Amino acid sequence: MSTTRETRIPVSRWRNLGIIAHVDAGKTTLTERLLYKTGTIHRTGEVHDGATTTDHMELERERGITIGAAAVRANWTPDGGQPHRLTLIDTPGHIDFAIEVERSLRVLDGAVTVFSGVAGVQPQSETVWHQARRHGVPLMAFVNKMDRPGADFDAIVAQMRDKLGANPWVVARPIVEDEHMTGLTDLVGERTWRFDDAGNATVRAWNDAEREAFAEARAELVAAVTDRDEALAELWLADTRIDAVALAAALRRGTLAGLGSPVLPGSAFRNVGIEPLLDAMVAYLPSPLDRPAVVAHTDDGDTTVAPDADAPLAALVFKVVNQAHGPLAFVRLYAGRLHVGDAVWRSGTDRVQRVGRLAVVRAEDTEAVDEAEAGDIVAIAGWKDVATGETLSDAHRHVRLEAIQAQPAVLSWRLSPERSADLLKLGNGLARLAQEDPSFRVGTDPDTGETLVWGMGELHLEVMVERLRREWGVQVRTGSPRVAYQETPAAASGAVEGKLAKQTGGSGQYARVVLSVTPNGTDANTFEDRTTGGVIPKPFQAAVEKGALSALLEGPRGYPVVGASVVVLDGQAHAVDSNETAFHRAAQIAVKSALEATGTVLLEPVMRVSVSAPGSAVGDVLGDLQRRGGQIVNLVDRQERTEIEADVPLAQLDGYSTALRSLSQGRASATVAFHAYRPALQEPSRRSA
Repeated sequence: MSTTRETRIPVSRWRNLGIIAHVDAGKTTLTERLLYKTGTIHRTGEVHDGATTTDHMELERERGITIGAAAVRANWTPDGGQPHRLTLIDTPGHIDFAIEVERSLRVLDGAVTVFSGVAGVQPQSETVWHQARRHGVPLMAFVNKMDRPGADFDAIVAQMRDKLGANPWVVARPIVEDEHMTGLTDLVGERTWRFDDAGNATVRAWNDAEREAFAEARAELVAAVTDRDEALAELWLADTRIDAVALAAALRRGTLAGLGSPVLPGSAFRNVGIEPLLDAMVAYLPSPLDRPAVVAHTDDGDTTVAPDADAPLAALVFKVVNQAHGPLAFVRLYAGRLHVGDAVWRSGTDRVQRVGRLAVVRAEDTEAVDEAEAGDIVAIAGWKDVATGETLSDAHRHVRLEAIQAQPAVLSWRLSPERSADLLKLGNGLARLAQEDPSFRVGTDPDTGETLVWGMGELHLEVMVERLRREWGVQVRTGSPRVAYQETPAAASGAVEGKLAKQTGGSGQYARVVLSVTPNGTDANTFEDRTTGGVIPKPFQAAVEKGALSALLEGPRGYPVVGASVVVLDGQAHAVDSNETAFHRAAQIAVKSALEATGTVLLEPVMRVSVSAPGSAVGDVLGDLQRRGGQIVNLVDRQERTEIEADVPLAQLDGYSTALRSLSQGRASATVAFHAYRPALQEPSRRSA
C-alpha cells in the first residue's frame, strides 16, 4: 500500500504511464492539463510562455521543447469510482533525445500516444509507437488539437491503421459545432460530455436521439472488440445487450494484451476531453500487477521477477539527473521493498551501498519518503557514481535486470575551452553529462589529443554545449562535425594464428591462439571458444575473449569493427611462460591479422530525413536530396503540402537545414533520425571517428 495525500491506494490502482509523441503534438500541454484537472497544480502554464511544470529546465523553456523526461505524480478518482495514483512521465518528441523515450518506456507500464489532429501520424510518432510495442507496453491514443482548422479525427484513426499497423478502438467521438470541438460522445458509457469556454465539463446520459445517432458507431466498436475477446463474443452471439461494464472490461483485457488501442479526441490547450482521457487511462491501462514478470540474470542462470513487494529486492536505475544539491538516481522497483537506510547491492560497482535518502519527484521538486515497494518509481539521492542501467538488488541475492540500450551516437564535435583555466571544469561537466545521458559520450582524438563529444545529432550536441555554459560556467569552442564510421569484415578469414613468444631466459611470455573472423550480418560482435582438451587453460580463456574483442575496437581503417563473429579454434600454452597478458596479446594479434587478410567494408550512418514541403518547392527539395546521395523511400501528397521521406548518408547532410530553408523560402520543415549503417558510397576525405 502507498500513502498519497492521506489516501491509501493499493498497487492495483497505480498507473505508471508515459506521454509519448512526435515533437509539437502537444505532449507537455496535455501533461499540464492532466495535472491541473487532478488538482496537482492550481494553474496551468503554457509551453510558449516557458511556464509548464514538466519543462522545468531553463533551456527547455527558452526553446519550447522537452529535452529530458520529467516524472510527476497525481491522483484521479473517476466519477463514482475509487481513487487511483498516477505517475506520469512527459517525454521528448525530438529524435535527438530518443534515449529519454527509450528508458522511460523500459520502466513504464502503459503509455498514451498523442497525435496532432491536423498533422496526424508523423515520423517520430511511428518511432515512439514502435519503441513502445518493442517493450510490450500497452498503448492508447489521444488525438489532440481537435480545435484547429483542418483537424480530422477519422483521418488520424485511418493513419493509425495504415502507418502504424495499429488496431484503434474509437471509444469516444468528437462533437464539432461551427468547426470547433465542443464536446465528445462516450461510446462505451453512452454519455455525452460538453465543455464550456473555460474547459469545465458537464456529463449526461444519451437521450433517445443521441442513442439513435451513435448506434452505428457503438456497434462498430463492439464488433471490433468482439473480434478479439471471447467473453464479449459469447455475449454478442447470445444476442445479449452489451452494457458499459462488459464493454469496458473487454477493452481493458484487449488493451493489456496488446490487441488494440483505445482512441479518444480532445484539445489539451482548450481543456477539452481531459477528464474522459483520465477516466480511460485508469480504466484501460495496466497497474504494475498487470504487467508480466521481467527476466533477471543470476550466477545460476536466468530467473523471472514478478511484481511482488514481499519478494527480494530487484530495481532498475533508469535515469540519472545532476541537480544543484547532488545527483538523483531514478529507480523503478520491480520486486521487493526499499527503505531509507537499506544496504543494497549495485551491479554497476559490484558492491553494497546504503540508501541515504528516498524521494518522490514532481519535475524539479522532490518530496522525501521513507520507503518504496514493487511498482514504485522513486529517486535515490546522493550516489555520485551511479549510472543508467544499474540493477539494485538484495545484498544477499544478486540479480541483474536487462540493461537499457542506447542507439549508437552518429555525430561528433571537437570541443575546447576558450580559457585554459576552464579545462578541469570542462572535464567535470562532460563527465556529469555523460553520466546522465547514455547516448552522449566523450572521447579523445588519438591524432590531436582534442576532446571529442558524440551525440545523436546537431540539436543534441547544441543542447549539451549550452548546458556546459549554463550549468558549469564553461565557454567552449566547437570544431567541425565528424561522422561515426564503422567497419565490418569483408569475408570469412579462415584459421589465423596469433603468437607471442618471448623466451630469453627467466620469466617469459608465451601464448598461441588460432581463431577465425567471419561477418555475421548484424551490428553486434560475438565470441565463441571451440577449443577442446585444455589447449588454452581455463584461467586464460577470459583473457583471450577480452583480447579478441578489444582488437575490434579499431579496424584496419581506424574505425570500430561491428558484425564480426570470432571463433577460437586452437591454442597452445607453456607451463612456465604463459599468463593472461600473453594470451590477451596473442588474441589481439590473431584478430588484427585476420582483419588485415580479409579486408573490411566501410559502413556509414544513414539518416531517415522526413521533409514536409509546400508543393512549389517539392522539385527543388527532391533534387537536393538526390544530389546528397539520398534514396527517396516515400512521397505522399497531402493537398497543400507534400511529405517526403529519404535515406541520406549523414556525411552529406552538413548544412542541410540552411539549404532547405533557402530552397523553400523557409516554408519546409524536416526531421532527421538515425536509420541504419550501410556500406559507404565513398571513402571519407579524412578520418572521422
